[in-house]
Amino acid sequence: MRYVIIDIDILPLSPFCDSHVVHSSIIHISYAATDGLNNSHEYVTDRYMVMREGFVKTEDGRIWCSVYGEHTKGIPLLVVHGGPGFISMPQTVSDLSAERPVYFYDQLGCGRSDRAKDSNRYSLHAYVDELSRIISELHLRELVLVGFSWGCGLICEYMLLKRPNNVKGLILSGPLLSSPVWEMDQRENIAKMPGTLIEAIEESERNHDYGERYQHAMIEYYKRFVCRLDPWPDYLRNAMESMNNEIYLKMWGQSEFTVTGELKDFDLLPRLHEIKVPVLLICGDNDEAGVKSVKDFQTAFGDAYMAVIPYSSHMHHIEQPEIYKTIVNSFLRDLQNR
Repeated sequence: MRYVIIDIDILPLSPFCDSHVVHSSIIHISYAATDGLNNSHEYVTDRYMVMREGFVKTEDGRIWCSVYGEHTKGIPLLVVHGGPGFISMPQTVSDLSAERPVYFYDQLGCGRSDRAKDSNRYSLHAYVDELSRIISELHLRELVLVGFSWGCGLICEYMLLKRPNNVKGLILSGPLLSSPVWEMDQRENIAKMPGTLIEAIEESERNHDYGERYQHAMIEYYKRFVCRLDPWPDYLRNAMESMNNEIYLKMWGQSEFTVTGELKDFDLLPRLHEIKVPVLLICGDNDEAGVKSVKDFQTAFGDAYMAVIPYSSHMHHIEQPEIYKTIVNSFLRDLQNR
């Protein structure tokens, strides 16, 4: 097994509907002719990067998608965000589009995608079907799936249920692949906090009272194990505020630390050996996803690499973006040469 600790001092146009291509943080907006991509908006986000966004229509509603670097030549990446109920954050990951297309999408009920008419559509299997549909609609003949947190579990469930032959590799950051393992990691993290905060969390969970005292303790937890930047970037704050709590409560539950929702018994660890493609696992040295647990996941996969990024936590890709990009680009170049 390969275990790496990085320590540094310091396409053709895809068939979105109602889509846009965007030229710079609002330098101008133009409409482009497309193949099945109606009202396409293009934005140039910097000198090198063009982002196009739009919607894929599904039976459950419109799913927002975007692509950076769609005419570059490498194997495309499709990024699956965390949550459940979170939103796509292109920061750092979109920089990888210098060598290959990078696609993002917001899951049903999240971010810019439509809300479900039936809340039963907020489920693991529905999101697996949605991921399959997105890959098909984007005509991705080959791709690498990139997951963050809950998105890693969604990707691996997709691999196990759908058995796709066009997925060439997986990149899993801060992976949630087992709810029991995740809960264990949270208890170990909580134990590192001051006694008053531990007491606040335990008492709140015991009394099912998630008021001000619990919220304060959770914020302190986030500062240690979710994002250690101070202050948090505006885009992260905005993403947190846009969280769909209906999805989170249904699938995860009221508490960050104890799973009571539909994912309570979610555990892919015994089946990870069935996934045969190369896998890169990444976590921060202060990640919600514990280093030892991520190592256990690496051991369970058949062909997996692991990197631990120093001075970072669950949002390691925005805390240490250059290290993150170096690790991912190295893996992708090796993958391309296989």
